[in-house]
Amino acid sequence: MTIRALHVASELYPFLKTGGLADVAGALPAALVERGADVRVLLPGFPAVAAGLHDVRPVAQLGRRFDAPGVTLEQGTLPSNGLIVYMIRAATLYDRPGNPYLNDELVPYGDNAQRFALLGWVAAQLAQQLDPAWSPQIVHAHDWHAGLAAYLKAAERQQGRAPARSVFTVHNLAYQGVFPAQQFGQLGLPDDFFSMQGVEFYGQLSFLKAGLYYSDRITTVSPTYAREIQTLAQGGGLDGLLRSRAHDLSGILNGVDYTVWSPANDALLEHRYTATRLAGKLACKEALQKRFGLAQKSDALLFGLVSRLTEQKGLDLLLETVPEIVKRGGQLVVFGTGDPALENDLKRVAQTHPESVAVELGFDEKLAHTIIAGSNVVAVPSRFEPCGLTQLYALAYGSRCRSCIAWADSRTPWWMHRLKISPRISPPGSSSMISRRAA
Repeated sequence: MTIRALHVASELYPFLKTGGLADVAGALPAALVERGADVRVLLPGFPAVAAGLHDVRPVAQLGRRFDAPGVTLEQGTLPSNGLIVYMIRAATLYDRPGNPYLNDELVPYGDNAQRFALLGWVAAQLAQQLDPAWSPQIVHAHDWHAGLAAYLKAAERQQGRAPARSVFTVHNLAYQGVFPAQQFGQLGLPDDFFSMQGVEFYGQLSFLKAGLYYSDRITTVSPTYAREIQTLAQGGGLDGLLRSRAHDLSGILNGVDYTVWSPANDALLEHRYTATRLAGKLACKEALQKRFGLAQKSDALLFGLVSRLTEQKGLDLLLETVPEIVKRGGQLVVFGTGDPALENDLKRVAQTHPESVAVELGFDEKLAHTIIAGSNVVAVPSRFEPCGLTQLYALAYGSRCRSCIAWADSRTPWWMHRLKISPRISPPGSSSMISRRAA
């Protein structure tokens, strides 16, 4: 019997990406299809999604939903592999340029509760045969944006049966989708769902808690992270709920789509390489130094960072470390967007050390690949990192992955020997972060 599963997410590579969620949403369904499952994806109709899908056709007219008129459900295909993708058309909610969650001032949109409640509601409707030709047996929701699995439970009450089983995956517990309590009335859920045994979270409404509380199973991105989020320190106020559902919680280590992330076959790299033929990696480093105006020094230990610029990611720790990196002959390239204060601090450091430090704000997938490939060390100075995919990309590209505090240990890795780079930035006793964080 073929399993029919619907993945529900707010992003999907290559259409729209702000972080690793998009990579997982793009790779996991395709991997399941290869193993014989019947898998589809549901996305909001953001401009990049609407522009990227092929063979789009209407599925259902939904009328006015969550204060948005003329809502429709459409179906198209992912050009790269033919994966079937459902898209919610709701112009007043989704047809906005730029970041899918934040306005130009990097402030969350005031109607995000309605925007992503619609995503959860449509997922529940698909489980009740909104598409007469296909309905899922499993609804797999990703992160808070898809957290209203509660709509499935509401439907179960009304019909006296479960329309589908549900799985909720936590990619990063720090982002919880918390909204004022007064917005609950706009969501169309049963009144008693707003309680401690429901979506209420310290007097507010949490989409993440809804996913954790109402889903049949919970997964997260590594066994270590599954244990960590059950602790007071890393549980984000939800550790008690997670401990109570420990028997339903599984940590499954993140995977990488090596058809996309492989230095030997990466279509976004100008120079490709393998572990035995590393001339291409040297060329990637030289091109990266030239691209960012850094000194062309082949023996400089080049740190690269591609990240959201937030406190969680430890950018303030990186700022404290920059003078020592420069003093010891290292270089640093930072690429991303986020906290304006951190952006300004990083730009000031780059102006102070123009031959050693470069900062660019924005996101471009090709440049992200170029930085991972051209760096000797991929910096991950995060205060916590739930098996971020960056570490796994660094492994695939022969770029060591480090906390900015634990730079490089006393053992010289294979790529330093081949690149003839001495580990000059090597405080004795520092240790690797990647194996412990990925476990």
